[in-house]
Amino acid sequence: MKNVLVGIVIVLGLTACEKIFFEPEGQSVNPQENLDYLWQQCDEKYSYFDVKGIDWNQVKMKYSARVYEGMSDDSLFNVMGAMLTELKDDHTNLISNFNVSRFGVKYQGQDNFDWRLIEDHYLNQEYYSSGPFLHNFIAGGEVGYIRFPAFTGSMTNEQWDFMFQRYSNTKGLILDMRENGGGAVSDVFKVLSRFIVEPTTVYYSRIKTGKGHNDFSEIEPAIVDPAKGYVWLRKVMILVDRGTYSAGSFTALGSKALDHVLLVGDTTGGGLGLPNGGQLPNGWTYRFSITQTLSLDKNPEFEMGVPPDVHALMDWNDLTKDEVIEAALQEIL
Repeated sequence: MKNVLVGIVIVLGLTACEKIFFEPEGQSVNPQENLDYLWQQCDEKYSYFDVKGIDWNQVKMKYSARVYEGMSDDSLFNVMGAMLTELKDDHTNLISNFNVSRFGVKYQGQDNFDWRLIEDHYLNQEYYSSGPFLHNFIAGGEVGYIRFPAFTGSMTNEQWDFMFQRYSNTKGLILDMRENGGGAVSDVFKVLSRFIVEPTTVYYSRIKTGKGHNDFSEIEPAIVDPAKGYVWLRKVMILVDRGTYSAGSFTALGSKALDHVLLVGDTTGGGLGLPNGGQLPNGWTYRFSITQTLSLDKNPEFEMGVPPDVHALMDWNDLTKDEVIEAALQEIL
């Protein structure tokens, strides 16, 4: 597996949903000093200001006006947490011993997944559980459905081989990654490697290297090698929504390089910047994205979400049918 992302992960000692810390500079409980410190760290190291059109200087003025001497820790936390949510990035958090700030990108779109509906009307109760995967035949045995809810880092070659053998006589696969919030970034390459037969560049990456908003390393390719076990070259529909985040978005973006794979559903939640973190003078910790992931045409704007090839949303007035699965079945059959 040859890719710059693995190199970045080794250097930083993190996965897509983990963090390390810069060293704090001094100790202080002064509210303004802590806000200024957090603002400056973001200003120098956050990776998506220009992509998101964020005026970070204006943000500082807005939230500095809300800080005053003697304010409670709870009040200060709410101000600084709200400042970080201006980045609209779920890899960005402020962490204290009493609260954690978050943006909540999945709430920017409608809910598009109901596991009970799928159990009742597609899988029945006799589906298989293979590590992180839940799977069975659907559509009268013509399609294999695989539910993949999280990148746990626990998938094995044996699990993939078993599923591919089991569904070898079907017309296609559905890999359901809706509401998959991410996890182990190494799983991204394990998934994509199952759908290729030669080393394939799936996207590009670069890391923040200087204090300017556009100070980055050279753009490097992320290259996935084919798996040593069974690979699948027939139709694959990957189901995604706004809750498909981080490693889920990496997989969705990488799938754009594969002609026989389509994304079905809603735009993903993004999360294509790997996070790094630090400690404030008052002891609270934080993290935010310090890398960019770029598409094959070297565009970083998929941080705003990877769009589907086939758009489909759930109709919550009919709880006997999953419109996203139905759209995927139509593409396969």
